[in-house]
Amino acid sequence: MSVVPAQAVAGTTSPDAADPSAEAAPLAPRARFGPALGAVYRAQLSRARVARIPLLFVATFQSIGIMVLLRGVVDGGDPARDVVAGSSVLVVAFVALNLLAQYFGQLRAGGGLDHYATLPVPPAAVVLGAAGAYASFTVPGTLVTAVTGCLLFQLPMAHLWVLAAVLPLAGAALAGLGAALGLLAPRPELATLCGQLGMSAALLLGVLPAARMPELIAWARDLLPSTYGVEALARSFGRHPDWSAVGADLGVCAAVGVLSLAVATWAYRRAATR
Repeated sequence: MSVVPAQAVAGTTSPDAADPSAEAAPLAPRARFGPALGAVYRAQLSRARVARIPLLFVATFQSIGIMVLLRGVVDGGDPARDVVAGSSVLVVAFVALNLLAQYFGQLRAGGGLDHYATLPVPPAAVVLGAAGAYASFTVPGTLVTAVTGCLLFQLPMAHLWVLAAVLPLAGAALAGLGAALGLLAPRPELATLCGQLGMSAALLLGVLPAARMPELIAWARDLLPSTYGVEALARSFGRHPDWSAVGADLGVCAAVGVLSLAVATWAYRRAATR
């Protein structure tokens, strides 16, 4: 039997430990924002496709039911435009605000943020990818609600193309708010409660005609991110819309959307580092 010195064994098994000049392998480069955003968006879209379709049906049925109920007290004119526009954007609020707040609240409580924190993905890509995926589910329901409302209240549908701008802008504003509520809430139950309250505010302040609201409630309506999307869509139902006012409403909605997504990104960084 031969005896091998322990130093020889150590030298053959871990050469890097004996060489103080050896360096650790560099980490993989951080992913670029565009590809990372696309990857997160596709992953969230495929994950939520089956689970969210029934909820989208509920959101659409709820908005159409509200219009049917208000048909008995609203004849036409500006109140009818407000009802149809508010009910259409309510589908966005139900998915982008309510469900996204629940998702991020559960993700934070279950440790899901730790998984994203280990990936070389920018925080803004995670927030925007999830928000975009959830907002994408609102497109069919919003179109069905808007067309049904126009038929119900006999409104012109010539300018329904405005939805192509209202949907992403109002969706971004509400999705950013929902993500921020879910990430800042200390418990998932509170995130769910905040999402429900936000959707209730979108229902009461966005669907009911603005001209019949008390002045104090009208001020609160101006603070709701989806209000300006509702206003832009309601103006488009006129025979001769004021396009400068529509553009101004969409501009405010876009600014609020950028601000809410920035707050959601900050909330994500704050929650992921705790």
